[in-house]
This record gives sequence, C-alpha cells and structure tokens, in this order.
Amino acid sequence: MSVELIAYVAFFLTMALTYAVMCLGLNVQWGQTGLFNVGVAGFVAIGAYVSALLTTPDAPDRFGGFGLPILVGWLGAALATGFASFLVGWLTIRLRADYLAIATFGVAVTVQLVALNLQSITGGPFGIGFIPRPFANLAGDPLAFSLLNLGVLVVVVVLLYLALEHLLRSPWGRVLRAIREDETAALALGKNATSFRLQAFAIGGAIMGLAGATQAHFVGFIAPDNYVPLLTFQVWAMLIVGGSGNNRGAILGAILVWGIWAASAGAIASLFPPDQQARAAALRIVLIGVGLCAILLLRPRGILGEERVVSRHLARLKPGRRMASKTIPSVSERGPNADHS
Repeated sequence: MSVELIAYVAFFLTMALTYAVMCLGLNVQWGQTGLFNVGVAGFVAIGAYVSALLTTPDAPDRFGGFGLPILVGWLGAALATGFASFLVGWLTIRLRADYLAIATFGVAVTVQLVALNLQSITGGPFGIGFIPRPFANLAGDPLAFSLLNLGVLVVVVVLLYLALEHLLRSPWGRVLRAIREDETAALALGKNATSFRLQAFAIGGAIMGLAGATQAHFVGFIAPDNYVPLLTFQVWAMLIVGGSGNNRGAILGAILVWGIWAASAGAIASLFPPDQQARAAALRIVLIGVGLCAILLLRPRGILGEERVVSRHLARLKPGRRMASKTIPSVSERGPNADHS
C-alpha cells in the first residue's frame, strides 16, 4: 500500500470521525431524549467560528485573531455552543416534535445568515482562513501529518464515547430514557422533564460545537456555505443508519455514510463530463436517501440499534430468584383481604 493511499485513508477517517462527534451530540438529544433537533448545522457553525476567532492570527479587517492554542479554541467552542444551546432550549424546549424541529431549523438558518452577512466578525462570504491545524509543522510529510491528526480525533471520539456511555448508564441517563418513553410516568415519579430535556439539549449542542471546531481546524478554512441544511441531513442520515440511541451505532453510521458520500463523489467525477458534474452532484443526495430507505425497511432500528439497559440491581439477582420475583402475585392478584404480614 502506497504512502499516498495510507495518507488518504487517514484523512478520510479523520473527516468521518468529525461527523461521528456530531452524531454523538445528536444522539444525546434525539436518541436518548427524543428531542427533534433539525438545526445541527447551526450549532456546528457556532463551534467552528468561535474556535476560529480564538485561535487564528490577528486580522485587521475583522474581529478576533487572538492566536490562542488549539485546545483553548476547542474548549471555548464547546462552552459557547453549549451556552447558545441552553438559550435556544430555554426558549423552545417545551415545543413538541414538529414545532421544535421548525424552531431549531429557523435557528440554523439564522446562524448561517449571520455568518454570511456579519463580515466584520465572520469574514462574510469569504469565510475565515489560516485556521491553525494540529501538527502543522509536519505538513510537509503527508503520512505523518495525516496519521497524527487521525490519532487526535480517535482520542477525542474515544473519550466522548466513554463519557457518554457512563452518562447513559447513570441515573441521569435512565431519567432521559424514561422521559422519552413515558413522560407522564416520569412526572409522576417527581422528575422535572423540562429541566432534564434542557440539560440534554445543552450537552448535545456543546458536543456539536466541539465537532465544528475540530473539523474547522483539520480543514483550515470555514465559510457560511459549509453550514447549510444539507449538513443537518447528513448527520441525521448517519445516526439513523448506525442506530439511534446507540453510541457505537452513531460512530459506525458516520463512517459508513461519509464513505458512501466520498465514494459517490469519485464515481460522479469519473462517469460524467465536467460540464454535467454540478448537476450530477445531486445524485449523491439521492444515493444517501435510497440507502436510508433501505436501512429503515430492513433494519428499522439501524445497523446496531439501541441496546436494552437492565438495572444493575436486577442483573445481580440469581436466575432462580429472578424467576421467583416474576412469579410472585401482585396485591391485585391476591385480593384485598390477603395477609400482608
């Protein structure tokens, strides 16, 4: 295998893992809590622009250019996007299903239009360039540069995965699933559904902002055209294909769908003449849509699907005692005059 091919595979996986981070954020909101967020692109854009403004060198024609380290930019992007998500959630979290989707879509369009027109801060349609890239001093060695960047993304995804798995199995995660499945029952148990939804929305938004920041630094340039509704469609397709509610499924779906997207671009370039490639690019969306329909028909829960989480207390019971606990009649079955001693 040639050095160029290994470098390309590493770059492909690096980009795929940035989408995996977005899917993990969406999985917190939709997969675990049932929040229909159709404004993914807006939250990703906030993270990308915040990190770019914090880390790029001084620019006389726009605000920002603080030249801070990349890690500071990533942390600032996550915090800023989490705060923005909290504000959006505080205003819209009580909306249901379609209404929440419309509201978050409007937020994403607003963010994209602000980035397009606020040239003194975002660079307008020209975007922001010279975003520092990790290990930029190794850019002359494509193999080492690509592998080290891939390693950084692998570490980010693994840490996020472990943290989210811990949250999933914690009482907080169980409350989210309880609210998603039966909000009335959760409210009867004294759980504040609005508060838990708001927490999940803010955490998911912060993860999306981190994804936008990492992607911006690995590409080195951002512009408003990068954050159109198509990005939201891609992330949703990745999560549904991999398996909503499953963090491993979110990562797998991101890699598979991004692979189809990248492969279809090469196929279009080889099958269509240059003057028709712009029109033929729409076939990429059609291909993703057909694949999404096939997954929904063959595996409605996605490739991996959501895992059933059993209480650790029930799992510790011996098989005999577990069966006995299932066969003990309830009070209603024993009758009102049964002995309760």
